[in-house]
Amino acid sequence: MKKILVLVLVAFLGGMISIGVYKLFESDQSTEVAYLPVAGQPATMPVSGYGSNYAVPENVPDFVDAADLTVHAVVHIKTELRRRNSVYDDFFNQFFGMPNYQYNQPVVATGSGVIITQDGYIVTNNHVVQNADRLEVTLNDKRSYEAEIIGLDPSTDLALIKINDTGLPFLNYGDSDKVRVGEWVLAVGNPFNLTSTVTAGIVSAKARNINILGTSSAIESFIQTDAPINPGNSGGALVNTKGELIGVNAAIASNTGSFSGYSFAIPVNIAKKVVSDFIAYGEIQRAYIGVTIRDIDSQFAEELKLKNLKGVYVVTVVDNSSAADADIRAKDVICKIDGKDINSVAQLMEAIGQHNPGDKINVLINREGKSIEKMVLLKNKENSFSVVPKNEKSSFDELGASFEPISSDDKAMYGIDYGMKISELRNGKLMNKGVREGFIITEIDKIPIRSAEDIKNAIKNKSGGVLIEGIFPNGQRAYFAIGL
Repeated sequence: MKKILVLVLVAFLGGMISIGVYKLFESDQSTEVAYLPVAGQPATMPVSGYGSNYAVPENVPDFVDAADLTVHAVVHIKTELRRRNSVYDDFFNQFFGMPNYQYNQPVVATGSGVIITQDGYIVTNNHVVQNADRLEVTLNDKRSYEAEIIGLDPSTDLALIKINDTGLPFLNYGDSDKVRVGEWVLAVGNPFNLTSTVTAGIVSAKARNINILGTSSAIESFIQTDAPINPGNSGGALVNTKGELIGVNAAIASNTGSFSGYSFAIPVNIAKKVVSDFIAYGEIQRAYIGVTIRDIDSQFAEELKLKNLKGVYVVTVVDNSSAADADIRAKDVICKIDGKDINSVAQLMEAIGQHNPGDKINVLINREGKSIEKMVLLKNKENSFSVVPKNEKSSFDELGASFEPISSDDKAMYGIDYGMKISELRNGKLMNKGVREGFIITEIDKIPIRSAEDIKNAIKNKSGGVLIEGIFPNGQRAYFAIGL
């Protein structure tokens, strides 16, 4: 028995020694695995799991709450557009007496929008709703509404529409001026008719001008991201990780029409200004500083012997403008507005575009190497401080169209002083001749058209033909002879 007990004790002690040696060997051979620390985040700590060590990052962005807030406030917009007359319609109308043949079926398009108030105001892109004859808005919970257009602003590609309900989910505004390159963002919208789609990315750049709006008065200072968006995302939300709206998705850079790495959103600070103007006035109250400017590159700086590339160069100053009143001169360099650096035309347009006529801004200029501060009182396009009234539409059944006065932007864009723009077109004499919405009638039978009253007088008691002269939205002049 003593021999047996001795053997058992020796075996037990041997086993304990073996386990201790094994543990000591395992501890010596183990290595900590950790990711390199990311700026603003602590280094990750190793943890054990399923036979090996791996790193789990700490304080990674949490998109769950932001996504949950956003999807309920982003809506699906279906637009119905009346198909405009074609040669086929004219053929069936003239030879078979079938003016409402199947070619007149409406065209359906889709996009996105963001609810910004609990009583149903929705911001979206101008190009989503501009030609719509009917708008249907569908919420994330599948409720559907008819919507009306409150205002359209082609200069920023923004529009405001409204549905009739209260207690709706909505997004709070963020501050797009504080958005930083490298910041995480979410894009929420309805790509390819797939509702409530959330994608993530980072801010790749700010104040991008991609020349997509195509007018001299356009305000292009996009937030560029790599968050994937596709057709149908237009008008959707770009939000930060807090779920605050920082931009309205508007465009992608693509040769195929689908996402290929870059997307662009309109900064929310511009959207806030457009929305508040439409709600308060029914029309955009746009401020102008009254200068023509250009970016400064190394070649231009060398030619003019400028000491650095910062700021934007003032080429000319408009007489009686805000800049002229503040003694800003040609050859000055605008460096800052209200303490914010201005290093491109896009940045200056964005900074001014957030203000109304009558606002004061502090402008830091460089004149011949000296820094000078100027207090500038902003004016409107007409160099006054008066409120621009909402355009009133006038309808003429004889022509099958409704008209509205042209804006100051139209006058500047087309180089005209008068005209009436077609705001709505119905089956009638103008449509049958190929006239389209947006066409500006400048003269009827060589009589200048400045108001709805001029149109009324020009066609009153007319029999036979009249000659209509005007301009298409692309700037092409055209003439149409119609019979009355």
